[in-house]
Amino acid sequence: MQGARGGTPGSCPGLKLACCCGSAGCSLCCGCCPKIRQSRSTRFMYALYFILVVLICCVMMSKTVANEMKERIPFYEDICKGIKAGDTCEKLVGYSAVYRVCFGMACFFFIFCLLTLNISSSKGCRAHIHNGFWFFKLLLLGAMCSGAFFIPDQETFLNAWRYVGAIGGFIFIGIQLILLVEFAHKWNKNWTAGTASNKLWYAALALVTLIMYSIATGGLILMAVFYTQKDGCLENKILLGLNGGLCLLISVVAISPCVQNRQPHSGLLQSGLISCYVTYLTFSALSSKPVEVALDEHGKNVTICVPDFGQDLYRDENLVTGLGTTLLFVCILYSWMSVISLLVQVFCWGPRWDIHRDTEEQQNVKEGPRVIYDEKRGTVYSYSYFHFVFFLASLYVMMTVTSWFNYESANIETFFSGSWSIFWVKMASCWMCVLLYLGTLVAPLCCPSRQFSV
Repeated sequence: MQGARGGTPGSCPGLKLACCCGSAGCSLCCGCCPKIRQSRSTRFMYALYFILVVLICCVMMSKTVANEMKERIPFYEDICKGIKAGDTCEKLVGYSAVYRVCFGMACFFFIFCLLTLNISSSKGCRAHIHNGFWFFKLLLLGAMCSGAFFIPDQETFLNAWRYVGAIGGFIFIGIQLILLVEFAHKWNKNWTAGTASNKLWYAALALVTLIMYSIATGGLILMAVFYTQKDGCLENKILLGLNGGLCLLISVVAISPCVQNRQPHSGLLQSGLISCYVTYLTFSALSSKPVEVALDEHGKNVTICVPDFGQDLYRDENLVTGLGTTLLFVCILYSWMSVISLLVQVFCWGPRWDIHRDTEEQQNVKEGPRVIYDEKRGTVYSYSYFHFVFFLASLYVMMTVTSWFNYESANIETFFSGSWSIFWVKMASCWMCVLLYLGTLVAPLCCPSRQFSV
């Protein structure tokens, strides 16, 4: 990334300095790369910091990495004792280390949440801090994550912070589900409005709805095939039947006459999207369920109620470490990105610009900068709410990486062994999503005197 505020592409070192140590925006430090808006480059940089800390947390939860460092780093024990991290640096690995690092990251974003309250212009001092000074912010983030290791009375801190993390993690999941339901309603409303001018929108609505219901139905059928057996697996059968029934329920309610009278825009597109998400959460929960072991006809222990091709997966420790870290990181990144992307699509932060804005941006590009300053007339998103979402995401990362309430035995190597905590969190999220959607359908019927904008 490079800074770009008046200058030429050839002055990359100076522009980098302006970006890292000043208030200039950052761009891709490559002449062939496209221009980037300042609002997007800022969010990209914060996301980069977030991803960096998530990767560090994943590494901290790996016993394999800790053992490799112990074997390959010369004078490892002396270094550990010198930095007062224990005889084998045990204070720098495990769930307690992740708690401390995420505490520092959460504090970092919470401070910026307070700092950027009620900012409506990008020209003020606080806005410049938000959009620039990346080197100093990286130092601040590192200092806060490192400083968490020096908090006194660590046992009390970890116990208290665990409950804060659980509350924040559930709030993050709740926001994700609320935004998903809101997005489903707005999507259907916008596409339905398009049918007034072009009847092809009916075909698009029908096609997308059919695809989503095909995915949901196919997913439930495949889970019934691979996660159940003729004898046993009663829990999986009950959960699949329950969640499949909930998908059918929300579909029937969405097109029922009483709901249609109050909400003409309600339809199968929304319920299809929610059904797809319920199917995904059901699969994710069943994949996170601890394995069940039984004796086969030869007297050997075999895992049941899971796909046959996954039974031997966890035996290769290096493979499990790599796959576990990758899948855990992808799941966390998906949850965070879904909240950010849904937030952008559901809400419109800031005013709608007129045609003169594009002309002004084109003039700026012609002068040489690699950054399009798209916030000259006002911010295009809420700085404070953006940092608040990152604050909650930090708590969600902490709880997810440490297997929620199964933290003491959590590590990357046992990722495929499953955890009851993760299983029930995902199942609860699934049912919460259904309840939220049903609430948006039933609430106008229960309170006919109130106006509901969905």
